[in-house]
Amino acid sequence: MFLPKIYPITDTRIAKLSHAEQVKKLIEGGAEIIQLREKYASPKDFYEFAKEALKLARQHKVKIIINDRVDIALALKADGVHLGQDDLPPEHARKILGKKAIIGFSTHNLEQAVRAARLPIDYLAIGPVFVTRTKENPESVVGIEDVKKVREAVGDFPLVAIGGITFENFRKVLQMGADSVAVVSNLMSEADKITEKTKKFLSY
Repeated sequence: MFLPKIYPITDTRIAKLSHAEQVKKLIEGGAEIIQLREKYASPKDFYEFAKEALKLARQHKVKIIINDRVDIALALKADGVHLGQDDLPPEHARKILGKKAIIGFSTHNLEQAVRAARLPIDYLAIGPVFVTRTKENPESVVGIEDVKKVREAVGDFPLVAIGGITFENFRKVLQMGADSVAVVSNLMSEADKITEKTKKFLSY
């Protein structure tokens, strides 16, 4: 699977914009794949938010990944889903969404990453690499060296690093072997600069 250097994740609380508004700004900045993450809205509301964002993304051939919710990804025919350790197991998500869906899976240590590489997924995520404030109860920081260890252990399996990624540190993370870095706060904290910041990341 091709992974662009930057994998933005929406967050309405940080950006104070709708998912669709964030997607619009990210697309203008050159984003090619965007994850919609919504931890607080009802499933019905998230469905409507994602529907609006997906409509916009399809006009620009940008891929939309739904965080956690296999049902919403299926209902909207989104490009895929990103699952956590406590979500529906990837093998069941694959049965539901089919062979063409993109399925990503979060891991938080080397052992989880090695196991994940054997699952029917398209990429695995490792993190948090650095301290992150986008989750209420984040996992323990894995550190930049563990990104390298995971890369060595999983070979050329598509690898996304996440957690505390900024413009100042993302190059080091890529140098350690990540194919892509997922960015939330550093992109979304200044809503009027989302497009500008996306372009800055991608210009490297």
